[in-house]
Amino acid sequence: MPLSSLELCAGGGGQALGLEEAGFDHVALVEIDPHACDTLRLNRPHWNVIQQDLNGFDASPYRGVDLVAAGLPCPPFSVAGHQLGDEDERNLFPAALRIIKQTEPKAVIIENVRGFLDAIFEDYRENLKRQLLNLGYQAEWKLLNASAFGVPQLRPRVVIVAVKQDLWPYFDWSETVEVKPKTVGETLYELIASRGWKAARLWKKRADEIAPTIVGGSKKHGGPDLGPTRAKKAWKTLCVDAHGVADEPPPKNFVGLPKLTVPMVALLQGFPPDWKFSGRKTHAYRQVGNAFPPPVARWVGERVAGCLSMHARAKTLVIA
Repeated sequence: MPLSSLELCAGGGGQALGLEEAGFDHVALVEIDPHACDTLRLNRPHWNVIQQDLNGFDASPYRGVDLVAAGLPCPPFSVAGHQLGDEDERNLFPAALRIIKQTEPKAVIIENVRGFLDAIFEDYRENLKRQLLNLGYQAEWKLLNASAFGVPQLRPRVVIVAVKQDLWPYFDWSETVEVKPKTVGETLYELIASRGWKAARLWKKRADEIAPTIVGGSKKHGGPDLGPTRAKKAWKTLCVDAHGVADEPPPKNFVGLPKLTVPMVALLQGFPPDWKFSGRKTHAYRQVGNAFPPPVARWVGERVAGCLSMHARAKTLVIA
């Protein structure tokens, strides 16, 4: 029997896709953004996608699910979001804890930005750990860099895993991961050359490093681009114009630094080429930029799945 998962703040499906590859069957995916919901339905018509604010979501029908997984909004803990933490109206940790209490899953996965580990949030982290312990879970967090999993991007992310206390001895994510990623040029060459751009092969040689961290941007500010000033300088060294996102690859006689398209950025985020994003460019790009890279989610999901499987086998042996 496949393991069951309830996905919160599913976004464009990065974590959901990775967990699916790890063997989890999603009983429901909750997401407030209509464009992201359309993306999930477009790629997986059989998924039970629920468009709703997490604060009002009743999870009681999913009591007993194996896993609750959440990609909670990052602005409360991001430097770009002013690190307001618990005072930020976008902080959905309280909603997630309520849902965990409602559903009593065997395990929990929560993904967030590196800023969650900053000293300013030490009390917040310890309080979260206490609340999870009171609900019967042992919790641990780890900083994972997407590039270690073959994703061609420097993308550090904090992953919180909590499992029921009787399952904790079976959980292990100490394994060292090091899958060498391709460069930006190697990853994007086919797409960047798809309209016959004469300089594509030269560009591939010059874009010879992995990408800087891709950002999704704020819904409150402007359209899509590839990050703040420092990030734009890093993109320029890769021969990429980071001031905006293009509608299509460069034409045959294009001169200058090309802009990336949404499908190109999705490849750099670790999505498979056949994963499509719904909505116009700005909405599609934000789904990509805010996603949890599927290869990283898969690895974490496999560690959790292994924990649940080993515990189930141990129970079977005791009963036998």
